[in-house]
Parts: sequence; C-alpha cells; structure tokens
Amino acid sequence: MIATDSLEQLFAEAEAQDAQPLWTVMDTMVPPHPEPKAVPHVWRYALMRPLLERSGNLVGTQDAERRVFMLVNPKLKAPKTTDTLYAGLQLIKPGEVARAHRHVAFALRFIIEGDGAFTAVGGEKVTMQRGDVILTPSWEFHDHGHEGKTPMVWLDGLDLPVYQFFPANFAQPYSAEQFPSEPAPEDSHLKYPWEDMQARLDAEPGPYAYADYAHKRTGASVSRVIGCAAERLSAKTSSPSRRETAGIVYHVYEGRGTTKVGGETLHWERGDTFCIPSWAPYRHDAQRETYLFRFDDRPVLEAIGAYRAESSAS
Repeated sequence: MIATDSLEQLFAEAEAQDAQPLWTVMDTMVPPHPEPKAVPHVWRYALMRPLLERSGNLVGTQDAERRVFMLVNPKLKAPKTTDTLYAGLQLIKPGEVARAHRHVAFALRFIIEGDGAFTAVGGEKVTMQRGDVILTPSWEFHDHGHEGKTPMVWLDGLDLPVYQFFPANFAQPYSAEQFPSEPAPEDSHLKYPWEDMQARLDAEPGPYAYADYAHKRTGASVSRVIGCAAERLSAKTSSPSRRETAGIVYHVYEGRGTTKVGGETLHWERGDTFCIPSWAPYRHDAQRETYLFRFDDRPVLEAIGAYRAESSAS
C-alpha cells in the first residue's frame, strides 16, 4: 500500500533538512506595509540631565571610554533608538579626555550644552559649540577633550543597529590616550555650525522651513548611511503631515510643542529627544518659535531603493 503524503510530513522532512516553506509566512516576510518594531518615544532632557551629572561624579574616564546614556526604544533592546539608528547622550567634564579609538560605525555629534570641549578626528581638533554638528567618519581615530569650565553634553547619532544585520563593525583603540591633532581649519568638513543652518532656515519664507545638511566635500548626505536636517516652525503653526520609510531621531534645539505620530501625541521642549518609527504618519505643532534637528537612515534606504515618502499640507 502507498502511504498517503501530507503537508505535516512534508514540513517535518523539510525541517530535518533545515528548510522551511516560504508560502506559509509570506505575509510576514513581505508585509503589505512597513512594520517597524520601534515605537514613538520622548527622552526628556530635564530628567536625563541629572542622570548625566551623577554619572560624571560616579564614573571616571578611566572606567569608561565614553560616558554615555543610550536612548533605548521601549520596544527594542540596546543599541536601538529606532530599528536602525542609535542615539545617546554623552557627558565630558572639564579637564577630561575620552581616549582615542576608531570604529567602522559612522557617528555624528549634535552639541546640546557647554563650551570649551573638542573632538579630534583624524588629526583635526574641532571645537564644539551649542548646535554644532560634528562628524566622525568611519574608521577615523578620534578622541574627546574638554578645556572649558562647565560640563559638555552632546547627542551622539550612530548607525550601530545596522551592524546587527551586517556583522562588520568593530573598534580599535589607539596606542596613546589622544591621537595627534592640529586645530581644524575654519571650513573643516567635519563641523557644521548651527548659525549657518539657522540662517538658511530663517531665509526661507513662510511659517515652516526644512533644510538638509550637505557634506562640504561631496555635496551629498553627511554619510552613506545617516543623513541629517533641521526644521523651523513659527509659533502656533504646524509642519506638513508626512510619513517616510526612514526611521528618524529628532532633537529640540529650541522651542516647545507636540508631534502627533499616528494616534499618539508626543510633548517636547528644548533639549528633548524623540523618535519617529518608519512609515508612521507624523506632524509637528509648535507652541512657540521652534527649531528641530533630525538625523535619519534615508541615505542607505535611497542607496538600496527603499526610501518612500508621502506629504500633505497640514
């Protein structure tokens, strides 16, 4: 007698060969719309700043190469702020040096408070001022130091979560505490002052303005994975409603307001950081004159043909 075949038997025999049927999970593998695991969330600077100060008292640079609190999405695990982006708040105290190292991951710094600190990248010593964007390209030795009088805090943005998919990231310490460096030129490709960006935004007519940061040497995005931009909203106005396949991290340089993300409303003010998951519809509403900094994974999505965006007037 010929035994009757069955799907259960087929699947069992396929599993024994380390194979599984795609057709049973097609909707999961190729969903009808993007399904990020990240959720909208706000990290409030008024609550994070005291934690940073305490870490400065309890943890020395000899105990931690980088004194950073990672901003971890409530639905994800470190190092994920969104599915593909990492954000962290870093503190350096006067007189300290965060020793030199390099890594495959790209990093940018958005300066939140303080003066007198610097980051030395690939031999260029770049001074920090509030609102500056400072780049750390992949595989460049870099260290941080502080020659000022008050603590320095900045927002780190890295593409670390991408390397959960591409296991190619690693780090290498430098042989000395600091990498040899000279003061950076005025037009350094590593530094993008806030005053230049605000001038661009303020030159745009109307209550809302948006401007991308362009790399000074290439004219393209600041990196191949991460891009960044800034936005201006006049008081009592709104941004266009939009959604993007990019994951986005926002930082409030100045202002106060809300962002409606899907059915959730995020409340924010100066110093706060918040995230927008991929393909979530969102709109900013400013209670007062507002400037927002953002970084996202748009460049890598554009490179692989996966960036989509929709926008409509508010």
